[in-house]
Amino acid sequence: MGTDGRTIRVLPTLDPFTTHNFIAPVKKIYEGQDVSTFLTSKAYTDIMTFLLQLNRSMFPTKLPDGTVQTWPLGTEDVQFSAPVRQLQGLLSKLEDIVQEVPPDTGPRRFGNISFRKWHEVLESRASDLLREFLPADLLDTPSSTADGPTAESELKAYFLGSWGSGQRLDYGSGHELSFLAFLGAMWKLNGFPKADPGVEERSIVLGVVEPYLELVRRLIRTYTLEPAGSHGVWGLDDHSFVPYVLGSAQFSPAIDESDPTPEEGSLPDAPDPGGIIKSNIVERERKTSLYFSAIGFIYDVKRGPFWEHSPMLYDISGIRAGWGKINKGMVKMYNAEVLAKFPVVQHFPFGSLFSFDHDPNAIPPPTTIHATSGPQGRPAVPDAGHAPAARPTVDAGSKAPWATAGAGTRAPPMGPTAAPWATTRPGPASTAALPDTSRMPPGPMAPTRAPWANAQAPPPPGGDAPTKAPWAK
Repeated sequence: MGTDGRTIRVLPTLDPFTTHNFIAPVKKIYEGQDVSTFLTSKAYTDIMTFLLQLNRSMFPTKLPDGTVQTWPLGTEDVQFSAPVRQLQGLLSKLEDIVQEVPPDTGPRRFGNISFRKWHEVLESRASDLLREFLPADLLDTPSSTADGPTAESELKAYFLGSWGSGQRLDYGSGHELSFLAFLGAMWKLNGFPKADPGVEERSIVLGVVEPYLELVRRLIRTYTLEPAGSHGVWGLDDHSFVPYVLGSAQFSPAIDESDPTPEEGSLPDAPDPGGIIKSNIVERERKTSLYFSAIGFIYDVKRGPFWEHSPMLYDISGIRAGWGKINKGMVKMYNAEVLAKFPVVQHFPFGSLFSFDHDPNAIPPPTTIHATSGPQGRPAVPDAGHAPAARPTVDAGSKAPWATAGAGTRAPPMGPTAAPWATTRPGPASTAALPDTSRMPPGPMAPTRAPWANAQAPPPPGGDAPTKAPWAK
């Protein structure tokens, strides 16, 4: 428990001496209203709890002698557990498939058709790969129901969902979420050793999450994968989100086991957030930082001024309250832009380890554009144990700030999400005209309102500054 009385939550594991009813994961999110149900589900609570565990483990650590231990990529101060080393072997095997399936050389506009073949090879070998690198007793954990599925069915669903879409030839933060669920499912199945708080989580981040991100970047480059559900230029990143959460923690103030997670400040000698627009700093820091590694990949695949193709990240680089403030905002934004967005979570399957059942401790989230930004045509099915949310009207979609409805005009059935920098007239962005996208649904972390950024990024050299993200000011 932290010094302020807040309990540091840990994802619970299954009792190995009690039988469990496994369920083959299936799609549950068909319309925007289902997102609201998800945000009060046990799955949502477990996902956020696990992410916050990983996040906290990457904060620098105060040592008893008064010094500070940091956790850069490639550090030799983190000993990888046997399961982590096995997962590294699994990732290496997936990389080998890239050698087997070279990209097609024919003309194309979107994506490389050979990625479909890569996916087919992966699916045909998935069970064998999991059995080669995961313990048999973990995969074969039986269900409490006769002839029910084993744990393998749930693990395999999240594993296969982690590598983009072979049909759409794309990759995005929803696939990244599936890999987070794969690791979380292993955790719940006691697949990782018990250790002091943060020790195994840190091993997972540096030993598994970082190599996963590198493999995904290779897939994106090799097969020219499209962004999945991209917000375009006004999104945080075309493909990933997690490295910005965990990477900002690496530069935040040091903590000990009893400290609350810092919400502002930086580690002494941490690079300035504004360094993301300086190529020499990016090249130096990307070798040891998850955050700058993700920024470096943007430079690898995009051309032009950074503040033009990545204005949201540019805005964030101007925050003067430190990396702790950035980290807090990234966690909120992950809720708003990943977990609460229909296009992202619509494909996430739910079983027993990540259950769509209602969390009795959850508080219904406010109705926002995120919960209603999907199809609204299916009758609501009340969830056992709690009342259904009020169904949005046909005009419930949020209008773009620049769209004004005159007499006789109606909003479309599914209102578009506005670009954060879009305003009713030229000039600085007006946050009052935008929906509050940063309110985090109640869950493992108490909600706070936007704006969380209290400093503006300096204007770019040689041009006009972009308008700000609604929560950066």
